[in-house]
Amino acid sequence: MAKLYFNYSTMNAGKSTVLLQAAYNYRERGMVPYLITAQLDNRAGEGRIASRIGIGEEADTFHSEENLFQKISNRLDEGLCACIFIDEAHFLSDTQVWQLARAVDDLGVPVMCYGLRVDFQGRLFPGSAALLALSDEMREIRTICHCGKKASMVIRQDAEGNVVREGAQVQIGGNESYVSLCRRHWRKAVGDS
Repeated sequence: MAKLYFNYSTMNAGKSTVLLQAAYNYRERGMVPYLITAQLDNRAGEGRIASRIGIGEEADTFHSEENLFQKISNRLDEGLCACIFIDEAHFLSDTQVWQLARAVDDLGVPVMCYGLRVDFQGRLFPGSAALLALSDEMREIRTICHCGKKASMVIRQDAEGNVVREGAQVQIGGNESYVSLCRRHWRKAVGDS
């Protein structure tokens, strides 16, 4: 039975690594996965899912206005596909998450989404909020704060390492821009005492 899955975490928890391992497992069993990532995030190159540990793979891309139900339907028309993997799922729109749910329900294909839960201000991304509402199963991928506790928040830093408290929700970056922290240390970093 097909389901919509949401695997979420903060930055640098290994979401892409877990996605790539799961896709590899499908291939190892003779099944074909379909990998998609956000066109917006091209840090590893356009149409590429890559992990900090050095593994990566080519993928199709989605943009914010694209109909993902139609995209998946078209891909299924090309041949058998066992599972859809979506990286950077926090960049999905609310409408696109509903399209993914339709693909699960109407096309009978499992969809596994991987993305951030909250932004640097502690607010849900629209795609993440919709996935939290609609997913059949959710799994937190954990990473740790410098204190050893589970990191559930992330701060954004400028080039000098100063904490950024305001700005656009989306700013593409990695370790040079973001640090994962537990809630207590996030609150301290952003001046919420």
